[in-house]
Amino acid sequence: MTGEANQPTLKRLLPALPLVPSLMTLGGVILLITLGVWQLQRLQWKTEIIATIEARMALPSSPLPSGPIDADAWRFRKVTVQGRFHHDGEIHMYAANALGKPGYLIITPLERPDGSYVFFNRGWVPLDKRLAETRPEGQIEGPVALTGITRKPWPQNTFVADNDPGGNIWFYGDLDGMAKFRQIVHYSPLFVEADETPNPGGLPIGGQSRLKISNDHLTYALTWFSLAIALLIVFGFYIAEQRRSGQ
Repeated sequence: MTGEANQPTLKRLLPALPLVPSLMTLGGVILLITLGVWQLQRLQWKTEIIATIEARMALPSSPLPSGPIDADAWRFRKVTVQGRFHHDGEIHMYAANALGKPGYLIITPLERPDGSYVFFNRGWVPLDKRLAETRPEGQIEGPVALTGITRKPWPQNTFVADNDPGGNIWFYGDLDGMAKFRQIVHYSPLFVEADETPNPGGLPIGGQSRLKISNDHLTYALTWFSLAIALLIVFGFYIAEQRRSGQ
């Protein structure tokens, strides 16, 4: 008897909701909240990267060790390296400069005194200066001492084309693939990107490291959460109107 007496009260408190709109709203809210949580996770990840970059860039330059090193511990460091360039082993990576102009980054194997190599990103050249013979002044011979910033290899993402070793045109930082292409066995697990020191003839143009990373993930997260709340409000108005029209 008590259960039967409570049924009208429960129906008044929890009136039946339209199935399809309710399911669509629930699915939308779950999706929007999921996207918001994902952006918060991205926020934490990006904040840690920015803090790491700032801390390591504040350190003085130090020689890049030879032999096996921890790439994670050494990335985003100012380092010095010595050796001789192998200009005949240049690697050309398609990239835009800071102004968005298309061209190539010139990555040249640098042979160190111990016989190991560093893949040294000497900087950017315009499209018509990709080939080494178009910029002979910049082909430095003999021993060099260089300063740069370390960077880990990076994988291909969805929107990046495949590397083309046959044409020597690269689109992402496949360091192992580059070493295999140039038949180099012993090499640092990091790229070194040149600082702004000018090269003879003006090319390549160094200082292409991009260390300022945008971090708008909190804004994105708040946007997704706000949309979830707005969807619930719209659904509430919809239900209220349906009930009003049904009376």
